[in-house]
Amino acid sequence: MGLTVMGSISLLPKHVFFEKPTRYDPNKDVPFAGLRVFAAERSKLAAKRPNSTRSRRRSEDVAILVGAAGIALVSIVGPSHAAQYPILSEPSNALSLPTWAVHVSSVVEWATAMALVWRYGEKSGYEAWKGLSWGMVPLLGGALCACTWHFFYNSESLEVLVALQAALTVIGNATMCIAAYRIYTSSQESSKNS
Repeated sequence: MGLTVMGSISLLPKHVFFEKPTRYDPNKDVPFAGLRVFAAERSKLAAKRPNSTRSRRRSEDVAILVGAAGIALVSIVGPSHAAQYPILSEPSNALSLPTWAVHVSSVVEWATAMALVWRYGEKSGYEAWKGLSWGMVPLLGGALCACTWHFFYNSESLEVLVALQAALTVIGNATMCIAAYRIYTSSQESSKNS
């Protein structure tokens, strides 16, 4: 360890150790002048933005954090206290609370990813990214089919949901592939135009 540190120190330029540090003169030197100008311009842009956009974004961020914290709390605390409650008459194929937390959080994460991809398409001006968000819709439908089927304890009368989930997965994979290709072609066109 010491050998590695000494080897690293020997690679540093000599002036780091042997030159006398210069004094800062506020009349001559203006450190971080570019950074100050950038920060001032950035604050002007932030001031021009309407408050409703910032507050809406903050409330969306808070909602996402609260949802994630709730799911984490349920998945961590739920199993340890499950023995205190009376035993319900659930079938043996019922999903446990942590498994439900994974299912629900996956759906929430997917819907959040769709919203973020859409927002990126709006902010960047690349409309093809909005197509990716639309391409994600069938996969969200498949996830909702799975959650619905599990909610009713994998009932045989609802096995059509399994087939529907499979079909939506195939369709969703195809639509996402098409959307990814559209993003590729639009980025190629924009790089040729630049």
